[in-house]
Amino acid sequence: MTVKRVKKQLVQLVVGVSVSMSAIMASAAIQPPEMENTAYVLMDYNTGEILAQKNANQALPPASLTKMMTSYIIEQRLASGDLKEDEQVLMSPNAWCRGSSSQSCMYVPVNKTASVIDMLRGIIIQSGNDASKAMAEHIAGSEASFAILMNEQAEKLGMKNTHFVNSTGMPDEGHQASALDLAILSRAIIKNSGDYYGLYAEKEFTYNGITQGNRNALLATDPTVDGLKTGHTDAAGYCLAASSKREDMRLISVIMGTESQQARADQSRELLNWGFGHFTTVTKAPAGQFVSKVPVWFGEATEVELATGDSLQILTDKTQKNKITTVVDIPESLEAPIKKGQEIGKMMAVIDGKAVASVPIVATSDIEQSGFMSRIWQRFTRWAQNLF
Repeated sequence: MTVKRVKKQLVQLVVGVSVSMSAIMASAAIQPPEMENTAYVLMDYNTGEILAQKNANQALPPASLTKMMTSYIIEQRLASGDLKEDEQVLMSPNAWCRGSSSQSCMYVPVNKTASVIDMLRGIIIQSGNDASKAMAEHIAGSEASFAILMNEQAEKLGMKNTHFVNSTGMPDEGHQASALDLAILSRAIIKNSGDYYGLYAEKEFTYNGITQGNRNALLATDPTVDGLKTGHTDAAGYCLAASSKREDMRLISVIMGTESQQARADQSRELLNWGFGHFTTVTKAPAGQFVSKVPVWFGEATEVELATGDSLQILTDKTQKNKITTVVDIPESLEAPIKKGQEIGKMMAVIDGKAVASVPIVATSDIEQSGFMSRIWQRFTRWAQNLF
């Protein structure tokens, strides 16, 4: 590790701090895969970088990928305590599935109740339209009111080409989402839903004596895949949002508008394998790694230990992984008071003279100011040192 203390060379590195993945791909002549679908996105989970895309921002019918927003809102309300897992939810006549072959159902009997956690499983694993509508009514009073909540959440997440009209993804005028937006939503689910994300990897769920399998075929063929959701309508074609974690790297793929269940599985597998084949995540420093000790003036302690505030991870083309170095920017000294966790500087990962990622360097302890007379003496000592 190279330690720089605010030199011109470091400033030049900071200027190049944003190096896009498209630039890395172009320099390595990496060509994204060509596949027969309407749109797709491959996203790196850790950074949010897009590794490959086709029509990523095109607003399209999302079919049951819609239910990811329905489940996400439920998961966030469970996490906040606004919902309880054992809370009972009514299956109203409006939400009830009548056994039509045109839609997927959890099959909760009309005017009966099921727990929130069972409804959530019914939405994620069985893709139950009835469960989605029942939860929408339970949370917001009506599906239309719930759609307002969905759109508010979409805006918070930065989903710019999405508009929800219902909680299920059944065809409806103006109901649409882009592949990029659905990747953003997938990332939020993985990041923010805690243990509830584990439900997306469950292969089957039995309710009311009816066992239904998860329609995500990758769960049965690739042990690194742990989510997320399938969808299909005539207008949307066959769609799949999937996520795979291999070692330190997690990728999210969204495929929209394929011609069959097999095609959406095959193309998702191809896209994920392409991403893992060309790119890697390199961890140059874990969170909490010791960096340096820095002198402290006017404090009850004469120095403070500094450490990385987060893990310094770099997404890069595999041909570049051995070229990564680190540069640390910290001051020569500090003045008390200092708070534990206070940002003191930065550690940067550098490739070919350009910083491609950075994390804060923080103080590992509190340093209080020393007494008045001690500060006077230290000021005299500092003044005397500056004379020579």
